[in-house]
This record gives sequence, structure tokens and C-alpha cells, in this order.
Amino acid sequence: MVVARYHRVSTEQQNLRRQTQSTKEYIENNGLGEGIRQYADASTGTNTDRTGYKDLMNDVENGEIDAVVVKSVSRISRSIRDLSRTVEDLAEHGTALHIIDQGMRLDPTDSDPYQKALVQLMGVFAELEAEITQQRVRDGIAARQESDDYHHGRPPLGFNKEDGELYEAPNYDKVCLTLDQVEADEKSKRQAAQELNTSRPTIDRALERGELYGLA
Repeated sequence: MVVARYHRVSTEQQNLRRQTQSTKEYIENNGLGEGIRQYADASTGTNTDRTGYKDLMNDVENGEIDAVVVKSVSRISRSIRDLSRTVEDLAEHGTALHIIDQGMRLDPTDSDPYQKALVQLMGVFAELEAEITQQRVRDGIAARQESDDYHHGRPPLGFNKEDGELYEAPNYDKVCLTLDQVEADEKSKRQAAQELNTSRPTIDRALERGELYGLA
């Protein structure tokens, strides 16, 4: 049995370590298969247009995956339509979906209407979570723009500034993931500075402004 672990870092929960530890323990405790594959993404979007997810679903379609394990419904999906489509695609190829936090195992052979209704309800909350995440980031940016040093200094790491407005730079997702790894003691500040082509003081300042990167 081949089991896939899927993890996704978003702007609300920038701790990949907690996800990987949770899925690892779940697989071990439930004796799920010997072949384990891991897929991961760093994304702030609200859709499934991401490389790790695509690789996972391609392997599912090729009949290589028997079960997918995720920490929560918001890690595999961010909308009702997205969740329903994912569950249908997995079921079509005989792949089970285990959602740890919700204590659910979606069996492709089970046509229980209550299970389908519950999946849709979970999608509602996933979509709400995405909206809350986006609002937190907007609030963090707004608070930053009101500060004095914002108007007289450079934009924070991972951001650009134009006409008095702060917006995410192309490397914003990478910055979020790297800062999370620093907080989780998976990477040193020196390593982070090298990866992001910046200085350690800049990394320190970014960590102090965690609300801008979903760390607060």
C-alpha cells in the first residue's frame, strides 16, 4: 500500500514541521502501508494550482497512490468546489483520503450520503478559513503602512512598495516558508539570509514583524 503525505504552508499556518510530524505519527499509529511519499507546497493562493498538489494528483491518476493523508481539510483544499473536486478525483481512482484533525477517512467504496454532506460542510469552513487568512495578512500590511518607518524606509522583506502601497513581491512565498523554518529551528538565520540574498539583521526584523508572514 502506497500512502501519500500532503502538506501545504499558507499565510495563516507557516509551520510545516507540525504538519509533517502529525501525518508521520498518524501513518505509523494506523499501520498505513510501507511505501510513503511526501508532497508539499508553499502557497498563499485559494486554489489548487500548485506544483506539489499537481504531482500528487498525477500520481493518483496513474494509480500509484492508495491513500492520501493530510493534517486538516484546509491543507488539501481552500474552497467547497476545490474540496469536492479533489474528493471526487481521489474516489474515481480508488484512493482514500484521511483527514487527521477532523478524524475522517473518506473511503472511495463508501457512498454514504452523510459522508458527502460532511465533506461539503468541511469545504464551507475551509473557504472561511481562507478568507480569514487573507484578512489577517491585509491587516498586518495596513498596520505596517501606518507606522512611521514604513513611510521613510525600505519595504519589508518579501514586499515591494509603490505609490504608498505595500504589496507582495514575487519571492513572498519563499520568504514565508524560510522564516517558518527559522522559527521551527530547522534553519539558521545565517542560512536564511543566504537563501534569500539578504542580511541577518533583515531576517531579525522580518521575524519581529511576523504578522506580515502569517507567523503571528
